[in-house]
Amino acid sequence: MSSITPNRAATEDLSTPARIRDAAIQCFADAGFQKTSIRVIASAAGVSPGLVIHHFGSKDKLREVCDEYILSKTFERASNESSPQGFQQVLQQHLENPREFDLEIRYLSRAVTDDSPMGQKFVSLVIDETESIVRAGISDGSMNPSSDPRALAVFITMTSLAMLTMSKYVSQALDTEEFDQAFTQRMALPALELFTHGLYSDDAYLRAAQEVLSDSSPTSEEEPQQRQQRQRKEGERL
Repeated sequence: MSSITPNRAATEDLSTPARIRDAAIQCFADAGFQKTSIRVIASAAGVSPGLVIHHFGSKDKLREVCDEYILSKTFERASNESSPQGFQQVLQQHLENPREFDLEIRYLSRAVTDDSPMGQKFVSLVIDETESIVRAGISDGSMNPSSDPRALAVFITMTSLAMLTMSKYVSQALDTEEFDQAFTQRMALPALELFTHGLYSDDAYLRAAQEVLSDSSPTSEEEPQQRQQRQRKEGERL
């Protein structure tokens, strides 16, 4: 008997932090970090406020755990989408069970719109990852060359984040629920058509911009050392 009890207690102890974390993610996504108290999280998890503090120390520490958990899930999913086959699988999963993605999307949307440290970190990581994908695609021939891969990555990221932060207005315009099957079906193909075939039938607008910008714009590519120096200065300002 005595040899079984500690194992059971250990199992219960390991499951409690995960239950608190999941409840906190739900609460933060629903109401935001500032408006969510330890007491609210404890009630949602079915534990005492003291137990939340026991496992995580503070609401800030709990938020960090939630942030890292959501980020890891998001980038794992993004990694799975890095090939046409993986993208097809994730798209199929979303069509079959869109609510599986709902909490993750709402949490990220809240983090970005609240301008939280996690939101800033998420945006920065997405830009860097997107730039890596763009450069790899250009290198292997699966993507067209770009005059400025870094700026292109920023543009792609901001376009994607608009779907997170403005999903309410997008769904209203399309007469769908936010991120349900109809939402995905309406948006997926037009977005990929734009990325695959482009929008304009000729390069008249591109040439017009090039003529104006060619003599006035700084060099588009930033050397890695210069980028590191810029990022270091931005970090010091924060």
